[in-house]
Amino acid sequence: MPNFIILFAKADIVKDLLAHPVISIIAETAWEMEVPAFIVGGFVRDIFLQRPSMDIDVVVLGSGIDLARRVAERTGHGGEVTVYRTFGTAMIRYHDGDKIWIIEFVGARKESYDRRSRKPAVETGSLADDQKRRDFTINALGISLQKKDFGTLIDPFNGLDDINRKIIRTPLDPGVTFSDDPLRMMRAVRFAAQLDFHIDRDTLAAIHDNRERIRIVSRERITDEFNKIIMAPRPSVGLLLLQKTQLLAIIFPQLVALKGTQFIDGKGHKDNFYHTLEVLDKVAAQSDNLWLRWATLLHDIGKPAVKKFDPATGWTFHGHDHIGAKMVGQIFRMLKLPLNEKMQYVTKLVQLHLRPQMLSDEGVTDSAIRRLLFEAGDDIDDLMLLCRADITSKNKEKVKAYMKNFNLLSQKLVEVEAKDKLRNWQPPVNGQEIMETFRIPPSKEVGIIKNAIREAILDGTIGNNHDEAFALMIEIGKKIGLKPAKNAGF
Repeated sequence: MPNFIILFAKADIVKDLLAHPVISIIAETAWEMEVPAFIVGGFVRDIFLQRPSMDIDVVVLGSGIDLARRVAERTGHGGEVTVYRTFGTAMIRYHDGDKIWIIEFVGARKESYDRRSRKPAVETGSLADDQKRRDFTINALGISLQKKDFGTLIDPFNGLDDINRKIIRTPLDPGVTFSDDPLRMMRAVRFAAQLDFHIDRDTLAAIHDNRERIRIVSRERITDEFNKIIMAPRPSVGLLLLQKTQLLAIIFPQLVALKGTQFIDGKGHKDNFYHTLEVLDKVAAQSDNLWLRWATLLHDIGKPAVKKFDPATGWTFHGHDHIGAKMVGQIFRMLKLPLNEKMQYVTKLVQLHLRPQMLSDEGVTDSAIRRLLFEAGDDIDDLMLLCRADITSKNKEKVKAYMKNFNLLSQKLVEVEAKDKLRNWQPPVNGQEIMETFRIPPSKEVGIIKNAIREAILDGTIGNNHDEAFALMIEIGKKIGLKPAKNAGF
């Protein structure tokens, strides 16, 4: 490794960073306590990648908890020390204006593993032991905070060289590394996707060979890494690595089921796995919304279940939007994703993702626009972004025609919404008013009237306002044998 790289880093990037008050406080406190301390891990990596980072790992040849407490006292945050005695670590939050630094202190340690668990047995170790236990060489870099060699880079595994070469590699034997802690396989893929790095050949092979070990890791931990992968600038990088190593078949088989093409009588269909990744990358280029990315990932998930071959028309996937929407809940439960409004949002977009294209193909009517606005609500813009990205045809003329129709649809959406205000629609006459007007209890008649008002507004028969809705309520009520109370609403 060229010496000038270290010298340049120490003279410029590292020097500036080490001048930060919180790092000065940590170093000076360690000097007073006469305990060697080092910054190790992702924070050091991100210095050389010039990525912002507010998380610092401090390794201490002594008690990390004691150093954390003393640092907290000096920073005025003595009450914010969180101690994890089982692991011999402590964490403080350092407030720097509107920024918060998360600083974790740990005594240097070495680890040994039981094959039945990814939780190691821990014992006191040296700095070298601590760096050996790190997952990847780029995360094993250290910077000394000792007075005698303050700011010196400690790089026993040529991690800086791997940063320069954009390589993900384990410090020790990758087979042992991944067998000991299988979550590191997901982390390797995540770093490759986030940083646009390549996984070293032996490291990649070890992930494939140890893929079954991922089964001992909790779903929550796997999904946390998976979310970080699909939040990468180009999620396809990570998803293709998961597929190549066959991890994806274990953690998310429904997605792998999209893979492949089939031909009968010379008629084939596109590979829906690669199509999905292409659409996801296009959405990712425009939105950092995790749940929109999930909706994109799942938009065609129902296709394998409904795939059919028609000799006249070729391959069809009729109803994959409905089937896919039903699968969202199953997948969220399997992956331990939140079963709340986030799941409902994803379900909605999967259910509706064909609707804009159908409207564009069939011709845009105000009634159809109202129904789309009613069903999509405030998520209409996200839906349209997904639908535009879903156009992946290589036929330029076809894409041009699609985009022309989508632009027309977008214009009509704006016009109809401005006129009818149907996003997150609330009925101008609600159930309570219906019951009070006709002096009836909750009943099916209330539902009949509410549905009739909603359909009339969506069809454009009446305006989206109280007066017209109230008049229709009276009319429908009379037809089903209801009589309004005297002076009710008049």
